[in-house]
Amino acid sequence: MGASVLDDPFKYGLLAGLAIALLIAAFTDLRSRQIGNWLNAGIALAAPLFWWASDLSLWPDVALQVGVALAAFVVLAGLFAMGAMGGGDVKLLAALALWIEPTWFLKLLVVMALLGGVLTVFFAAWHMIRGSKERLAIPYGVAIACAGLWVISAQYWPANSTVTGGLG
Repeated sequence: MGASVLDDPFKYGLLAGLAIALLIAAFTDLRSRQIGNWLNAGIALAAPLFWWASDLSLWPDVALQVGVALAAFVVLAGLFAMGAMGGGDVKLLAALALWIEPTWFLKLLVVMALLGGVLTVFFAAWHMIRGSKERLAIPYGVAIACAGLWVISAQYWPANSTVTGGLG
């Protein structure tokens, strides 16, 4: 997957659509602390078009994408069950795993965790300054979306085709 995405306008259009979907996810999570099922479903359902545009073989490429997405969903659903993660965040990450090759998905998780930590500190401080008694809710979709946008740019943008975005 990767380096010459602008040579294929269809693939570039799909990635642009994914980027827009990630921005919508971040905005809605920031505003309402929810990421719509319609958005997560749209991201997941568009992945096979991206596989086709990327010339992925059913075995092992597509099977690996689906396997990583299922594994991510199972692990993250466990975190959801423990109250450590929102359901929309779980579904968004699982949908993204369908798009992003496994090594880059791991990088996405690292970047997401770092950004999520910064978000948590910011929102916790804001919560304390306001003297709020409500439960602190972190819009983790913002961290997920930013990490996803970073991966799109680092993995697929032509100027970065030989650069690994600093983590690889």
